[in-house]
Amino acid sequence: MAERKIKVLLSKLGLDVHNRGVITVAKMLRDAGMEVIYLGNALPEEILGIAIQEHVDVIGVSSLGGAHITLGMDLIGDAVKEGIKDKTVFIIGGVFSIEDEGRLKEIGFDGVYTAVATRDEITASIKDLVSAKAVK
Repeated sequence: MAERKIKVLLSKLGLDVHNRGVITVAKMLRDAGMEVIYLGNALPEEILGIAIQEHVDVIGVSSLGGAHITLGMDLIGDAVKEGIKDKTVFIIGGVFSIEDEGRLKEIGFDGVYTAVATRDEITASIKDLVSAKAVK
């Protein structure tokens, strides 16, 4: 029996218009055999609504505009309220400081990726994170 494709929702977090990186990641994940939904720019409530509707395994957001901590906290907090945090993988990528990387993990992101993350690191990490959540 064929393995079920991992379903990923990707979005720009907030009003950040720098989308080249997230589009590159979307293509990379698709080429790795994942089903990818690219939402474009969205706020946490919109992202979660689509994620619930589409029954995704992973919610990935991209931020280069500086609102990653504030909007990231809203996204994770709302996910807890909706009851999907424990069964959905949350990842974030972008350009932020080392201190912010740690803070994003504290907030509850399962994976934090900077511009130096490789294709293999990202895809392997997502597969591992999805497998770990499925076991819970």
